[in-house]
Amino acid sequence: MATLFGAPQDASFPTADGRVVFSDLYGSGDRGVVLAHGMRFDKGSWKEQAIQLADAGYLVLAIDFRGYGKSHAGPKSRSPPITETVFSPPSHRYLAAARTSRYSSSYGASMGGGASANAVVNAPPGTIDRLVLLVHAPIQNAGRLIGPKLFATAKGDPITPRVLQYAEAPEPKQLLTLDGNAHAQFLFTSD
Repeated sequence: MATLFGAPQDASFPTADGRVVFSDLYGSGDRGVVLAHGMRFDKGSWKEQAIQLADAGYLVLAIDFRGYGKSHAGPKSRSPPITETVFSPPSHRYLAAARTSRYSSSYGASMGGGASANAVVNAPPGTIDRLVLLVHAPIQNAGRLIGPKLFATAKGDPITPRVLQYAEAPEPKQLLTLDGNAHAQFLFTSD
């Protein structure tokens, strides 16, 4: 498949406390996708998935959480809560200025999955209409996750039994259980 959007654009936006979050922006389109990395990763780890989504017509924002990459940490390391990085008003305005009317979905892996899910719980209704979680970190109130949700995990991932909150989430939802023991974005690089 030919890649239309191989090289991302640098993107950044200010946080409420005057710091800066850095991101990679791929593609174009009127529907946005936010990619939120796991603790052992950064925004660049989503490149292959971001290119595929951009080629499919989405505007994709792969973020570096605060304290990761060039993104500025808060007064305490990696503060305030990572949910603010995913869907803070500045990031929403950033994608809106780039011609998206709203986020269409968020893909979150491990730490980024928990942040994405918690953002859905705390965001105004209709802000995020789809959610993909790759072995997510704990969710504040999984019963309030609106919209379609895909939970993905590997059978042998030792973290899964402690965090997977699929049963608590309302419909519509789907659980994808893969062979192996890969965690978070390692699901994309394993058999």
